Amino acid sequence: MSKVLVIIAQEGYQDKELEGTRKGLLSAGFDIVLASREAGDCRGKFGGKEKAALALRDVEVGDYDRVAFIGGPGAASLASDPDALHLAQETVRAGKPLGAICIAPTILAKAHVLEGRRATVWDSAGEQAGILEQYGAEYTGELVTVDGIVVTANGPDAAEEFGKTIASIRP
Repeated sequence: MSKVLVIIAQEGYQDKELEGTRKGLLSAGFDIVLASREAGDCRGKFGGKEKAALALRDVEVGDYDRVAFIGGPGAASLASDPDALHLAQETVRAGKPLGAICIAPTILAKAHVLEGRRATVWDSAGEQAGILEQYGAEYTGELVTVDGIVVTANGPDAAEEFGKTIASIRP
């Protein structure tokens, strides 16, 4: 069975985005492994509780078929986390599908993997779209945008479609 690494913030991941993404991936037959800055307990923005099986520093990209970052207010801290940035870069270098939803596409932008690509993001008064553009992406404003092996989505309403889309990408 194929495995997807889903990365959530230790504190403040977006519960509805995780739920929708998980539903889309599971319906396509994928196993899901959760990772965060540290292994162990994670808390969602709306009170959800999850356990990360792995710390980001311990992830081997080769163990997974694709990687997805979940948004929420806690995802902002991952945009400056060297392990998260490295993971995004390694996933693209390995030619594996990479996804991010809500504000998490800013992680991909800061990892320099969106340069020259079309992408979307949850946008608050132009701030997040501006980050994508600052790092060389073309902001689409779509619910879900696919550019090659990279999938980005703009928030909870797109979560299930985001999960299904990541599952459908053929490396």
